[in-house]
Amino acid sequence: MDKWILEEQKRLYKEYKEKLAELKKVENEKKAVGQVFTKGLLPVYVLYILSMEPTNGNDISRRIGENTNGLWIPSTGGIYPILKTFEKDGVISGSWNDENKKIQKIYSLTDNGKLELENKKCLLKEKIEESLQVFKKIYSDLYLSS
Repeated sequence: MDKWILEEQKRLYKEYKEKLAELKKVENEKKAVGQVFTKGLLPVYVLYILSMEPTNGNDISRRIGENTNGLWIPSTGGIYPILKTFEKDGVISGSWNDENKKIQKIYSLTDNGKLELENKKCLLKEKIEESLQVFKKIYSDLYLSS
């Protein structure tokens, strides 16, 4: 093989690896931002949705999407583990809409769940307010001041 071709292959491969590393870094950063929502806010928002009326996991996802104008639509794959944990902890109770077919489980907030929601709201309020201030400042610096 021609020496120039080998050198070009090496250069392209190196460039490919660098681009791939950049893409992975961006993907990891997106995951980190997403985890703020899924790990911190999703559990309390699930409780909030259930405080309005009993419902199922799919409907919770849909309602969050509606409430956020489609900006945040959590996957049911993230919601159902939360529901299982909450049910195990006695924060919610679940019952099948049809005991014979067991197609859809409807979850309701328990009295402990109502207390849990209020406690989580109190704990998160200050942190959410601080986060909003930080996001507004960063947004202003990056996009409004030039």
